[in-house]
Amino acid sequence: MRVDPMREGVEVAGSRPVARVAWALLWLALAAFAAEFVRHVYLKYAALESPAYAMFLTRRGWLWCHLGGGAAGISLGTLQFATQGWRRHAWVHRWLGRAYFVGMLVAMLGATGLIATSPAPMAIRVAFAATEAAWLVVASAGLVAIFRGQVDRHRRWMVRAYLVTLAPVVFRIALYAAVGAGMVPSPGTIAALLWASWAAPLLIHVTGSAIANATHRNARLAGLGIDAG
Repeated sequence: MRVDPMREGVEVAGSRPVARVAWALLWLALAAFAAEFVRHVYLKYAALESPAYAMFLTRRGWLWCHLGGGAAGISLGTLQFATQGWRRHAWVHRWLGRAYFVGMLVAMLGATGLIATSPAPMAIRVAFAATEAAWLVVASAGLVAIFRGQVDRHRRWMVRAYLVTLAPVVFRIALYAAVGAGMVPSPGTIAALLWASWAAPLLIHVTGSAIANATHRNARLAGLGIDAG
């Protein structure tokens, strides 16, 4: 019989009141930030006469596929973290997760079409493709983990998948900061920022998780009177 880890009383990270409040505030902030990003992007391309939209006029189908799926992914990804502790209504989390994957796959389809038809330099196209590949890898790892009932591993990989989902947001912030600092947005600079927009957050998360796991393990060993060294 297949065990549903969402119904077997698995402890949800941040189960203590202070931790729950901290996580709630964090994800609310992310949700507000993501919503503002989606609004900004929509307004950028909403006007048919805008220069930004003119660049994609002949590829508008791919554009709206990418933007629509990405907006759904950003929104649903945030809701996923808000519902991960709903053990009595685990079906909500599961269906949101499925919708998140569908939205992101639609966004990937649009991104693939845009990359394939883009006149941008190869370095930029490769950087965009690398972002797609990064999301597919980490999201697939999260999906495999939950199929195997590995809830903690699933949670870690889905956090990483959402960090990659937010790569466009991070990229635009970094680009605005670079331009504000007087840097010229050359193809090389843009490509480097595209790579960093997902690689840096992933590295920070992986490093932070390793440190937290080591600290927790040492604390448990100390409680048992065992020397961790």
